[in-house]
Amino acid sequence: MNNSMTTAKRRNRALALCAAPLYVFTLLFVLGPLIYMVILSFLTRAEVWGVVNEFTFKNYADLLQPVYLKTFGESLKLALLTTAIDMVLGYAFGYFMARRPPEKRRLLLLLVMVPFWTSSLMRLYGWVIIFRANGTLDTVLMGLHITKEPLKLLYTYPAVVVGMIYALLPFMILSVYTSVEKMDWSLVEAARDLGASPAKAFLTVTLKLTLPGLLTGVILTFIPSIGLFFVADILGGNKVVLVGNVIQEQLMKVHNWPFAAAMAVVLMAMTSLMIFLYRKITHVSELEGMV
Repeated sequence: MNNSMTTAKRRNRALALCAAPLYVFTLLFVLGPLIYMVILSFLTRAEVWGVVNEFTFKNYADLLQPVYLKTFGESLKLALLTTAIDMVLGYAFGYFMARRPPEKRRLLLLLVMVPFWTSSLMRLYGWVIIFRANGTLDTVLMGLHITKEPLKLLYTYPAVVVGMIYALLPFMILSVYTSVEKMDWSLVEAARDLGASPAKAFLTVTLKLTLPGLLTGVILTFIPSIGLFFVADILGGNKVVLVGNVIQEQLMKVHNWPFAAAMAVVLMAMTSLMIFLYRKITHVSELEGMV
């Protein structure tokens, strides 16, 4: 008895020792910067450079100005639009890919993964070549006599939307694919045998069973789309301004670090709310599945 207890204690000490580097890393590079950012958001900007250790709520009060509320609204609208389109495209492609034979499935999975082997900035500059006046898209459309003059899509809102969708679509596809691949298809067959139509079987069985994967894709798409300011920089110029663009401007040009920290804290609160709702919904769906 004593030997087993001693062995268990040694095993626990060994596990704790192995996990110690992870705890140290989390404290230094995750929790520490977050705490610093929250503290910084309540400090006062110095007149010339840096901050003054004077507690204030002014940074958060300034966020209520119409121009910043509009920026948050535009960022949220773009994130919702990107996520909605990625949900439709990503679910359809992920479902299609998971239903293919293994050899075709591997090929499609490889095609989805290939973009990750290239820098996202390089891929976005590829869209610049496509969207610019007299670029690839204009050449094709005018060659087919669909348009008579350049569309001038670069530095527009639709260009930013396309860039967001392109950058985040693989995350939705892979999340849905993983969920569909693990499905028990005998449940779908049972629903069909009981008289359910293909559409009803999909809505009541397939969609319900793959909902966790779909929600994971929503989280992986929605949260980055709020802060992907470099997409708006490259494809939208200065015509599309997101929260990330304002934070960058406050840090690099205006040097108002406390205000930038306050915006980052609010952005973090928004994403934390999304994660909380995701966990609630997935917990409820798991309970319903057990019942």
